Amino acid sequence: MMKNLAIALLIALSAFTLACGGYGSSQTAAPPTAGTMPTIATLAPGSTTHGDAAFVLTVTGTNYSATAVINFGGVAQTTNQVSATQLTATITAADIANAGTVPVTVTNPAVAGTGAYGGGTLAETSGPMTFTVN
Repeated sequence: MMKNLAIALLIALSAFTLACGGYGSSQTAAPPTAGTMPTIATLAPGSTTHGDAAFVLTVTGTNYSATAVINFGGVAQTTNQVSATQLTATITAADIANAGTVPVTVTNPAVAGTGAYGGGTLAETSGPMTFTVN
């Protein structure tokens, strides 16, 4: 009688474990979702002269995360968040040594998901605004 009860419990436990995905089964993590898309409305200053000294670029727009980054000519700059609508970065004299146009964008970095469930968000980069080096 005890042996039959033990077998029945073992079968029930096995069925329950398999129905729940099995022991040690891997769960499929949720893929990241789209992040918040930043936008650029203005650059201040909007231009400078080649050969000038370093300056602080102020980028005003919308949807800037606390970790948003200004990209000047495709290169991420050390960025300070003034608010959710304003960022600043120091642009070096070497960055403006030559005349031309430079694309400026803002990137909200990806946010990692948590634990075994994944998730998080993807990095999102604004459309470019042109900065002119005269």
